[in-house]
Amino acid sequence: MSLIASEISTTTLLAVPADIYQFGSNYIWVTLATTIVCIIAYYVYLPVFFTLQVTSIYEYIQLRFDRRLRLLTSFFGILSIFVYCPTVIYIPSLAFSQVTGVSVHLIASITSIICIFYTSIGGLKAVVWTDAVQFCIMIVTFIIIFFMGVSTVGGFSFLWSKSVEGHRLDVTDFSFDPTLRDSFGALIAGGIVQWLAFTVVDQGPVQKILSVPSYKNLKIIMPFCALGLGFFHIFATFTGLLLYARFWNCDPLATKEVSRSEQLVPYFVMEVTKNFPGLPGIFIAGVFSAGLSTLSANLNTLSAVIYKDFLSPFMSKTITQKRISNILKLIVLIGGVISTLLVLVLENLEGIFSVYTIFMAVLAGPLLGIFTLGMLIPKANSKGAFYGALITCIVVTWLVVQNQRYQSIILSEFIKPTSTNGCNATKLAVEVTSSAKKVSLDSLFILYRISFWFYSFIGFAMTFVIGLTVSWFTKHDKEYVPLELLSPVIHTFVKEKRSIELSTVRTKIDDKEETRTVLIEKLCNDVKT
Repeated sequence: MSLIASEISTTTLLAVPADIYQFGSNYIWVTLATTIVCIIAYYVYLPVFFTLQVTSIYEYIQLRFDRRLRLLTSFFGILSIFVYCPTVIYIPSLAFSQVTGVSVHLIASITSIICIFYTSIGGLKAVVWTDAVQFCIMIVTFIIIFFMGVSTVGGFSFLWSKSVEGHRLDVTDFSFDPTLRDSFGALIAGGIVQWLAFTVVDQGPVQKILSVPSYKNLKIIMPFCALGLGFFHIFATFTGLLLYARFWNCDPLATKEVSRSEQLVPYFVMEVTKNFPGLPGIFIAGVFSAGLSTLSANLNTLSAVIYKDFLSPFMSKTITQKRISNILKLIVLIGGVISTLLVLVLENLEGIFSVYTIFMAVLAGPLLGIFTLGMLIPKANSKGAFYGALITCIVVTWLVVQNQRYQSIILSEFIKPTSTNGCNATKLAVEVTSSAKKVSLDSLFILYRISFWFYSFIGFAMTFVIGLTVSWFTKHDKEYVPLELLSPVIHTFVKEKRSIELSTVRTKIDDKEETRTVLIEKLCNDVKT
């Protein structure tokens, strides 16, 4: 329950329905992608982490490659948290502001203070238990609101017919055209890479998965996780269709009833619950449950990664547990403050869901590429993985920046038709603007206008290919790679079976760099002997 609650943020519950309202329901194919992700995670990646029982997943990178690459991946992981956290603070704050009129900045600050407090006091145990409670609140809240909404629009049959008429249910085109915003191919390829990165190379989910008693428990956890994620993706899709069934002839964005698409769901809730005092408050409770669960998990992850990978090598061996605890609390505090300040940047960007997805792709793709090289390719070395990730990050960042530069032109090509006829308004100005922008879209370089879903796949593929190529032409770091560092799916293809007691390496992992390197090399040479 905690795993699902932290994976499903307010982005899924508020930003995704708004995206579907504008661009259609092809997002539903992410349900298939996340199901595939849970299968791949169970058989390929998680067995390695479970065998090693690492505190930080980036510890694996040092065992498999070297410390330089470990610091790079840790840095990528920290950056991804600072991309993610402002999103999960801003969206529920925006919803609260829509319902109450209170300043977004004030709400965001109070939210962060509450979350920082219970995360720093309780640690992972507090995160897991609060996630579980918030998971239940999310389920109950959004089911109540959804069925109330369906009853107010005239039933499920009306919702379905209006969605078909408004081209919101055009999900049978199995195209792999990269220039289509939400094609089947983009959502499967990009969705698998992105959700795989969220699940198996993200410290938060892996930290929770490793806390169970044995690997056999994962046989229960991963199917439950797949079902839970699938439920929320389908629910978000139908919520988007519900929004269209409600506003099909009176678009709140066109009439300026709301200023941002992320405010559509709160606006809808206020419309359908205006005769039921208290229900808007229940809705806000559900929204903040999703936001707080994700934020607390990420702040807890941030403290673990920063301390373990960047601070612990410089700490005295005699440092007390109390002092370590105080340092972790300080990291949570600083991380929460920075995330809150980044809300000021986020509120100036258009389309939170696509912006969040596209910037996460810059980091998620290369991270997954590095771990995949380490677990599946015995001949991959640290130089290949390092330069593969670095080059890829630079290239994908450039593509993402250019994509955002022309975002308004790109969006106008794929936005579905809406109407203000029910509001006695005209849409002529919107159509003229859209037509003018359509001409200029064709002049853009194709890599600037491909689907934002593909950027994570490009990042993963580039890192893997460049890393493999560089490794092929350079000397390998270690002549032998222990089986514990390789995924079980390739064990049968490894010619020489070798296994070492990795607990010795883990025990010494906090030693100085020279000692650590010598130790790992010595163990590998012992295996050779």
